[in-house]
Amino acid sequence: MEFKDKVVIVTGASRGIGRAIALEFGSLGARVVVNYNSSADSADEVVQAVKEFGSDAIALQADVSDFDEARNLIQQGIEHFGELHILVNNAGITRDGLIMTMSEDDWDAVAATNLKSTFNCSKAAIRHMMRKRYGRIINITSISGKMGNAGQTNYSASKAGQIGFTKALAREVASRKITVNAVAPGFIETNIWETVPEDIQAGLIDIIPLGRIGAPQEVAKAVAFLASDEASYITGHVLNVDGGMAM
Repeated sequence: MEFKDKVVIVTGASRGIGRAIALEFGSLGARVVVNYNSSADSADEVVQAVKEFGSDAIALQADVSDFDEARNLIQQGIEHFGELHILVNNAGITRDGLIMTMSEDDWDAVAATNLKSTFNCSKAAIRHMMRKRYGRIINITSISGKMGNAGQTNYSASKAGQIGFTKALAREVASRKITVNAVAPGFIETNIWETVPEDIQAGLIDIIPLGRIGAPQEVAKAVAFLASDEASYITGHVLNVDGGMAM
């Protein structure tokens, strides 16, 4: 897979899975827009790492849960690189808790950051992609959106919403040679995983058929495949990267 001369925008790309996705595209020759909300220093580190591959990159700040900020992010990316071929909607947060104790703010924040941002960025990007009659949109959902997860009604609902959004948008834009797919990670070695107590980690690993958690790079490679020309006949699909949890 090569992405020479391709331009990709990755939301929430300053750390974790988003960082790995940005670096994967950079290593394959793409020009990368590294979106971040508050972690400017981390985003700059990702930009420098992409440039070390010989690719170009820029960090752009935006709270993509805000419609206008998301629209401006897409516009700035296109203005800077002159093109947009691939959008990866990766930005996401968790505010876990049982529904009896979950606040309205926790519900709204997760729904806005995880689901509304997917709408915001996709709407802004689609207009450009439709004119060019080419595009790839990959939404980073979760197996929680397929299976549900106790203590995560907000997160699971937002991720299930991304799956429905993926399938509906894929039908809308297929005639313009734009594909829309999703990647559903399971337990991945990120900062969130590190906050889970060791005894709980062990119990979670026991329910993974492959017997281990995944690496961010494994998610990134799945995203790159769906964005590639090799995947041009795949759309509306949800690719699990979960060690077999949701099969």
